[in-house]
Amino acid sequence: MTALASSPQPIHITEVGLRDGLQNEPVVLTTEQKLSLARALVDAGVREFEVTSFVSPRAVPALADAAELVSALREIPDLHLSALVPNVRGAERALEAGVDSVVLFVSASESHNTKNVNRRVAESLDAFTQVARLLEGSGVALRGAIATAFGCPFEGNVPVTAVETIARRFANLGATHLSLGDTTGMATPPLVTERVARLREVVPGLPLTLHFHNTRGIGLANVMQGLSLGVDRYESSIGGLGGCPFAPGASGNIASEDLAYLLLEMGFDTGLDLDGLIGAARLARDLMGRPLPAQVSKAGPRLALNACDAVPTAQG
Repeated sequence: MTALASSPQPIHITEVGLRDGLQNEPVVLTTEQKLSLARALVDAGVREFEVTSFVSPRAVPALADAAELVSALREIPDLHLSALVPNVRGAERALEAGVDSVVLFVSASESHNTKNVNRRVAESLDAFTQVARLLEGSGVALRGAIATAFGCPFEGNVPVTAVETIARRFANLGATHLSLGDTTGMATPPLVTERVARLREVVPGLPLTLHFHNTRGIGLANVMQGLSLGVDRYESSIGGLGGCPFAPGASGNIASEDLAYLLLEMGFDTGLDLDGLIGAARLARDLMGRPLPAQVSKAGPRLALNACDAVPTAQG
C-alpha cells in the first residue's frame, strides 16, 4: 500500500447521491432542491454525476423528474451526466434528455434481478442488445453495472462465474466502463480481490469502477483494498445517502466526503474540495430533514480545531 499511497495518481469519483442516494428516501425532493444540491457539489469540484434513472415513476417516484433534471444540469458546463436505464424505452428517454452516457444495470443473482426489474438475468441481457443498437452513432457511451456483485440478500453468496458471464456480455456490447455494485454491503476485502482479479483476466480492456455500501461498516476498508489493487474509479453518495428499494437492509452508500477525506489524507488527487463537500453534505442533511450517516461532515477535517473554552475543564 505504501508505494500506491505516495503516488499522485488521480482517483475518479462519480457522485451517485442524486440517483442512488434519493431513490429510497421517504422525502421526495423537488427538481429545484435537487439542483441546489447538484450546484453545491459542482462548487466542490464534482464533475461526474450518475444523476438519475429513467425507470417507471410508479416504481421509483423520487426519480419521476429525470428528464427535467438532466435538462437543467445540461446548462452547467463540463459535467458528465450518466443515467441508469432498465430497457430500450428508458434509453430512448435518456437520449432525448441529453445524457452523456447510459448505464445498463443487471443483478448477478436471479432473485434480486426479478425483484429489481421484474426480469430474469438472461432477459435483461438480451434486452441490452437493443439499447446498444440504439446508442450506435449517437455519441452517448454505454456503461455496465452489475448489482449484487458481491452477494445477494436473497441467495447469499454469488458465484464469481455469474459476474464473469455478465461482464463478458457488457464487453461484447461495447461498454466503456463496468461498475461492480455492493448492493447490500456484502463486499469484503477478500471478495474485492477475487472479483477484481478475475474480471481483469476475463475483460482486461474494460475499466472497473467499485460501488460500495457501508451497511456493515467496512465500505472504506473495501476502498482501501481496491486502491491496493490499483482500481482508480469509485462511486459514492453525498452524506452517505442511499440504499436499494428492492433489497432488505440496504443502507447507505459510502459517503462522498468520507471517501474524499480518506483519499486526501493518503495523498491521492481527486479534484474535490473537502470543505465544499462537507457543505454539500450538510445541505443534503437539511433537505432530508434528518441526520445522515456520514462521519466527516459531522466531525470536520482532521485538523479542524476547536477553542479550548468550547469544553469544560476537568475538576479535581
